Amino acid sequence: MRLDVILPILIALPFIGSLCTAMMPRNGAARGPAAVAGGIALFGLISTILLYTSVTNGQVLKYHVEWLPQLGLNFTLRLDGFAWMFMVLITGIGFLVVLYARYYMSADDPIPRFFAFLLAFMGSMLGIVLSGNVILLSIFWEMTSIFSFLLIGYWHNNAAARDGARMALTVTGIGGFCLLAGLLVLGHIAGSYDLDAIIAEASNVKAHPLYLTALVLILIGALTKSAQFPFHFWLPNAMAAPTPVSAYLHSATMVKAGVFLLARFWPVLAGTQEWFLLVGFAGMTTLLLGAYFAMFQQDLKGLLAYSTISHLGLITTLLSLGSPLAAVAAIFHMANHATFKASLFMAAGIIDHETGTRDMRRLSGLYRYLPATATLAMAASAAMAGVPLFNGFLSKEMFFAEAIETHADSFLDKALPYVATLSGAFAVAYSLRFIHTVFFGPPPHDLPNPKPHEPPRWMRFPIEFLVLACLIVGIVPSLSVGPFLHTAVVSVLGPETPYYSLAIWHGFNLPLTMSIVALIGGVAIYALLGDYFSKCDDGPPIFRHLKGQRIFERIIVTVSWKWARWLESTLGTRRLQPQLRILIFVALVAGFSPLVSSQFSLTLPRVTSFDPIFAVLWGIGMIAAMGAAWQAKYHRLAALVMLGVSGLVTCLTFVWLSAPDLAITQLLVEIVTLVLILLGLRWLPKRVVKVDNNNELPAQLRRGRDFLLAVFCGIGMTVIAYAVMTLPVPNTIANYFLERAYSEGGGTNVVNVILVDFRGFDTMGEIAVLAIVGLTVFALLRRFRPAQDSVGLPEQQLIQNAFDAESPERSKGDTVRDYLLVPSVIMQWMFPVVITFSIFLFMRGHDLPGGGFAAGITMAIAFLMQYLAGGTRWAEDRIRILPLRWMGFGLLMAASTGMGSWYFGYPFLTSYFQYTEIPYIAKMPTASALLFDLGVFSLVVGSTVLILIALAHQSLRNYKVRTPDAAKAEDV
Repeated sequence: MRLDVILPILIALPFIGSLCTAMMPRNGAARGPAAVAGGIALFGLISTILLYTSVTNGQVLKYHVEWLPQLGLNFTLRLDGFAWMFMVLITGIGFLVVLYARYYMSADDPIPRFFAFLLAFMGSMLGIVLSGNVILLSIFWEMTSIFSFLLIGYWHNNAAARDGARMALTVTGIGGFCLLAGLLVLGHIAGSYDLDAIIAEASNVKAHPLYLTALVLILIGALTKSAQFPFHFWLPNAMAAPTPVSAYLHSATMVKAGVFLLARFWPVLAGTQEWFLLVGFAGMTTLLLGAYFAMFQQDLKGLLAYSTISHLGLITTLLSLGSPLAAVAAIFHMANHATFKASLFMAAGIIDHETGTRDMRRLSGLYRYLPATATLAMAASAAMAGVPLFNGFLSKEMFFAEAIETHADSFLDKALPYVATLSGAFAVAYSLRFIHTVFFGPPPHDLPNPKPHEPPRWMRFPIEFLVLACLIVGIVPSLSVGPFLHTAVVSVLGPETPYYSLAIWHGFNLPLTMSIVALIGGVAIYALLGDYFSKCDDGPPIFRHLKGQRIFERIIVTVSWKWARWLESTLGTRRLQPQLRILIFVALVAGFSPLVSSQFSLTLPRVTSFDPIFAVLWGIGMIAAMGAAWQAKYHRLAALVMLGVSGLVTCLTFVWLSAPDLAITQLLVEIVTLVLILLGLRWLPKRVVKVDNNNELPAQLRRGRDFLLAVFCGIGMTVIAYAVMTLPVPNTIANYFLERAYSEGGGTNVVNVILVDFRGFDTMGEIAVLAIVGLTVFALLRRFRPAQDSVGLPEQQLIQNAFDAESPERSKGDTVRDYLLVPSVIMQWMFPVVITFSIFLFMRGHDLPGGGFAAGITMAIAFLMQYLAGGTRWAEDRIRILPLRWMGFGLLMAASTGMGSWYFGYPFLTSYFQYTEIPYIAKMPTASALLFDLGVFSLVVGSTVLILIALAHQSLRNYKVRTPDAAKAEDV
């Protein structure tokens, strides 16, 4: 078996497990979802460990599938030593967090949903570290933002959880957009989006004029994700998440993604003055401020959150220096921080679980109740403070050693030793406060849970394992973590990998002196200010006004309240017509602006011939269009009929100009939209005859304005169409498709070959949008009823009701049949004929006018006719239509056809074609695109019928809708 195949499996398994756990019973025991999540994490960990030999000595294991090779967008996964280290952290700590959550989560919580989100987040993080294409990396990056939002807001009944989740998504989401823009610029500079190709172009990237643009955009993405100044404020507000989530996000995943990205692009972007100033300033400021604010926190998780911010600032500062030894220290501290921070968060969760509170002002003397947990927490705190014989001490020593070196002639570089020592002292102080306040002192009083005790054995096991790792790495680093660290470092630095030592003792030197000063200073700070820390939140008042959270909230209020209110009052309206008018006007300006700026000139055509029949045809269409606009004021149904006439004239125009595919599509779409809008008329509110608004223009001026707007838009579209059809442009894209439709697509119908072969990816996106539209219409209308209580009435009666409401002044006794003239018997007889015609259009579409879209619309028309003729009773008695299954089958068929080409080593949606002789019929085209077209056909039928059901509000036996309180469609 090829080893590279395991890489996509490792990413896919968490998402598959997420779907499986999400479908488990909501109120079931945690054992089942935890078993699935833990099994997947353990499988990922074991598989990663077995892949270690494939990444030693700078080797890279790659899995490559071509997606859109012409654009450089390929599905490329790469596993090197650095990604291997992060995969061990993601899957290993993920497994321990799942085990811990098995006992932490309450049976009252929707536990399957928790583990589903956790697994999806794990898969997203694995995607980030394994991505070998920077666009793919950006996709997984955004997925982590989405799933972290769901995890942070898991307890959505809690306002703090909702606010924290919204803040995290806003900040990291904006950063993600900036990151995507930066990666696009970086790919443009390097000429490729492949990560290896970008790294190979490192020198050219730094010399390019767009280097600073790419650097700033990428840094915004990395700094927002890792909560670096000035974007650090979102992380403490994410503490409303369940503790297992906090332990996972703060140790091995979410916040580590930013520093992972900085280290990954270190060979490409680091080493310049711009890199040092931007990254160094953010890192040093975060390092100091995070440690400072941590000392004043009263919430256990708040203290740990600010300490996480500070340690991430330490890693960022190391990466800013541009020194290979500093990069080694940064990578080492990423692993060390993951171990002691995960154990500390889980210890804080046990304290909260057993006492019912995280408020340090109410906690004291817990050592006598939780001796084992207290011992483990003290050991992890010592690692966080950088005490000797723990892993945190080693990477902190390496940080101090780099801090005293000269890296640039800058104030930041000169201030770094002092900032490092002071932040180290703060780290000792907040670690001491955590230990002393919580575990020592008098017994606690007035606890929500008055009798705390040790948690279950396996709930404490993850902390024991991680603390043991802290000790082993701190005592014998070369034997325990040395080879793995070297593998990770070589994969990042390559030939620039320096010599470094992981020995505990390097003699009495300046870094050791700085450590001693930090330890003594931290003890002194806590001894002198411990009481003040317990009484004061967030330090002196001057800092409270500089909190990023306060600034963020003011920005949100200004943008989403003041500016939005002003725009709404200025441009907004509850009426549809003014909104459409603004939209069309903006489109008009956007269309004419480039023509004016380019001094576009167009020679008017010479009239060499005149066809009176064609002119009459267009005259009918123009009259019908103007009549529709005029009748819309008085009679919507008549306006709809005239609009259909205008569409029919357009269809005949396509036939006249030899565009049969467009003609067929136009005719079929006209039929469907006419019927659907007809059913939708009853949803519209009664017409407002007079609007009491002093700002409303008189009717004549309003109509004149709309008329001029329509005339200019029509002229604009005419100019564009004429220019496209007449300007001599050599080597047009049309010629390309005409020349290659048969030789490369296997079809003589160029339009259909374009849709299902050359532009198949676009078509797949379009049918996905169509599915979303159908589901949206159904979701919006299923809770409501029209103004008339028409549920249960036949469709003919529904249309009659709408007809009556539209035309109260017509003669009494007229019915809608007098206008539609479509006997229901004929519509029922036509059903098999239309179905046969639909199959005919589908089978001939690759060579002659037709195709999946036209066939799907035709099939939908057959169902529409039966609904109009016999109502839902016909569907219930003779055929059961399940549109969601049609839609799901269509999407799966289209996607499966695209992925099938991977099996033969071709890019996604590559088509294969041949002709097959069918006995007694003819030689038929059997291209693989036919299966893709089948997906288009199925989805069009399903979406159209679903919209029909939503508009008709019928077929209550075919789909069950709960009460608005339940608000969920069970079966369609």
